[in-house]
Amino acid sequence: MLTLRIRSRAMALAATMLAAAPLALSPMMATPAHAIIVFDPSNYAQNVLTAARTLEQITNQITSLQNEAQMLINQAKNLASLPYSALQTLQQNVQRTQQLLQQAQGIAFNVQQIDQMFTQKYGNVSMSTTDKQMVADARSRWQNTVGGLQDAMRVQAGVVSNIDTNRTQMSALVSQSQGATGALQATQAGNQILALQSQQLSDLVALLASNGRASALTEAERTAAAEQGREQRRRFLTPGSGYQPGNAQMFNSGK
Repeated sequence: MLTLRIRSRAMALAATMLAAAPLALSPMMATPAHAIIVFDPSNYAQNVLTAARTLEQITNQITSLQNEAQMLINQAKNLASLPYSALQTLQQNVQRTQQLLQQAQGIAFNVQQIDQMFTQKYGNVSMSTTDKQMVADARSRWQNTVGGLQDAMRVQAGVVSNIDTNRTQMSALVSQSQGATGALQATQAGNQILALQSQQLSDLVALLASNGRASALTEAERTAAAEQGREQRRRFLTPGSGYQPGNAQMFNSGK
């Protein structure tokens, strides 16, 4: 009996030891070589530095692309045309002034016509010219002078009427120039302002021409009148045949 109990306890103890053996021995078993993780600080730092440099290059490329895009936008703005034009209005003003000059009465702004008219109406009075012709020539010269003065006043009125239009166009062009989005728009606005100044100079030239024409006609009439007066005085002082008596009929004495 005792021997059986001893054997039973020995067997139980052996079984217990066999069951615990794997747990006790498992930490002591060797780990495979490929499962070991090795950390290299130098290699890690090199990888971080490489990544930082790559990120910096990408950032620089993005900035370069943004600059190129902005440059293209600026070039598009510089090539944008001015959305305003005063050319038609300025041309209309010049045409109105030209029409007033073309409507000149009597002697027009034509070199050949001026030479012809001065030869016929403002030259020396011929001794063979009749008194009736001299009176007609004097009246024609007076009409030319009056017409020249009227033409000058019409041109003056036309130039004055252009002032308000020019003021409006100048204000619009200056506003367009100040609000220009690019070099082309600013240049076009400047060119139109120069065109406006040219139109104003044209009005000034027309005004000076019409006033000068009126003054020239007035002086020419005065000179021609003086020449005609000398011829009439000469005829008056030239001895004639004197008084010749003739038959006179008064108070219906013939009835």
